[in-house]
Amino acid sequence: MSQAVADLPENLESLRAIIAAQAAELAEANRRLHTRDTLIEKLKAQLALLRRARFGASSEKVAREIEQLELALEDIEASAGETAPPPVRKAEAEKNKPARQPLPDHLPRIEEVHEIGDCACPTCGGRDFLKAGSVVSEVLDYVPASFRVVRHVRRKMVCKGCDTEIKAAMPSPPIERGKPGPGLLAHVLVSKYCDHLPLYRQSEIYAREGVELSRSTMADWVGQANALLAPLVETLRAHVFAGNRLHGDDTPVPVLDPGRGKTKEGRLWTYVRDGRPWADETAPAVAYFYSPDRKGERPRKHLESFRGVLHADGYAGFRHLYEPKKPGEAPAILEAACMAHARRQFFDLTVAGPAPIADEAIKRIGEFYDIEATIRGAPPERRRQVRQELTAPRFAAFRGWLETMLAQLPRKSGTAEAIRYALARWTALGRFIDDGTIEIDNNAAERSIRPITLGRKNWLFAGSDRGGERAAGILSLIGTAKHNGIDPEAYLRSVLAQIADYPAKKVADLLPWGDAFTAKTA
Repeated sequence: MSQAVADLPENLESLRAIIAAQAAELAEANRRLHTRDTLIEKLKAQLALLRRARFGASSEKVAREIEQLELALEDIEASAGETAPPPVRKAEAEKNKPARQPLPDHLPRIEEVHEIGDCACPTCGGRDFLKAGSVVSEVLDYVPASFRVVRHVRRKMVCKGCDTEIKAAMPSPPIERGKPGPGLLAHVLVSKYCDHLPLYRQSEIYAREGVELSRSTMADWVGQANALLAPLVETLRAHVFAGNRLHGDDTPVPVLDPGRGKTKEGRLWTYVRDGRPWADETAPAVAYFYSPDRKGERPRKHLESFRGVLHADGYAGFRHLYEPKKPGEAPAILEAACMAHARRQFFDLTVAGPAPIADEAIKRIGEFYDIEATIRGAPPERRRQVRQELTAPRFAAFRGWLETMLAQLPRKSGTAEAIRYALARWTALGRFIDDGTIEIDNNAAERSIRPITLGRKNWLFAGSDRGGERAAGILSLIGTAKHNGIDPEAYLRSVLAQIADYPAKKVADLLPWGDAFTAKTA
């Protein structure tokens, strides 16, 4: 018999007292553990909330002002490149053009030889030629993690009948008479707008590789590339608004206001077309727009041709979109409110301390999301059936519970405000239950905004409103490539290699799902 067993009293009541005392100690230990875990979760929630809300001037004020000025110069120089007249193509201009800095000798050279092929002399129609050497031009290109120089060798031939000289054709460069190849230009655009590296920082990075590319030079490239890509951006936006289900959102963007020496607040708007949650095979896409303010006329202009359901938050500027244009008519746009926004109202209440009503609301909303997880990617009718059977009764019960809780709360309490936020949008919040093509929330739009928010301090539109418009267009192409699972740099490289010579009427073929891009990357 062990000593511990021997020490136990023989009296039954004493044993019970010892067991009760140990149970109490265990309960107290569990309570302390629960309190600790709760505190940890609360602190995590506070940290997450602060990270979402964090925005302000850096403590390194002078450095930030310098960065803003650098970015302002980028926008100004890019705008100049975008509006510059096309270069003169005459032979005289070729002879008199100023000498340019040669491309670095230490970079590897890759030759692409362009043969003339079977052709006739343009002067006399003869087909018998003599070799006459080659014409060589070089462009600076970029492949991931390295520079290279591509030598375009164009074979020349001389007609035996009349001595006419002809040269092999080569693809037009993305920037006429410029040095950047499509790979380098794509890399500069993606680094600036996707990886949040301003041009002056890129210039410093390239200098470490022995390639001197000034900020002003790259800014000129960005402006010209934007002008070249503009028709494709417009085609992409038309695709987005051709659907009947959209997700919309916006986010603030600081813009340098040179006249006042301060920054003003512009807006970046996003509209996402994505039918994958209900098994729609139409290619997903995102369109961004910039505006200098948040007036309701901005989304009205963006959505003037759209007809269908708009997933959005409670922004007042959207309200006029849901109103019929004439009495008795159905509205052209139906609102689908965001359950994630309603849930966030309750979640924020849990940060300050115990909030049992908010916790219960979050739990009930979580049940809706658990059901949604089981039908994501299913056909619309299946989604509607499951929602009618499982979500509808829970949704009705949730409303009854919210109304009961609201009647017991002080009118100005935070919990009452969160409840009123949900009840005021109840019809729009529940619209997804009766339609399998409608989502429970607007997270598709929020996901498209998140990269902008995360990189905002690095890629401030610190120069001008025009810089914001330029970024919105290029971000539309980058974001759409990512939505389709395509590396945006590979996509832009393919597009920039073709678009200068591509027929304007067929530019839709250059979208990420188009035949031209597929053929180029196959």
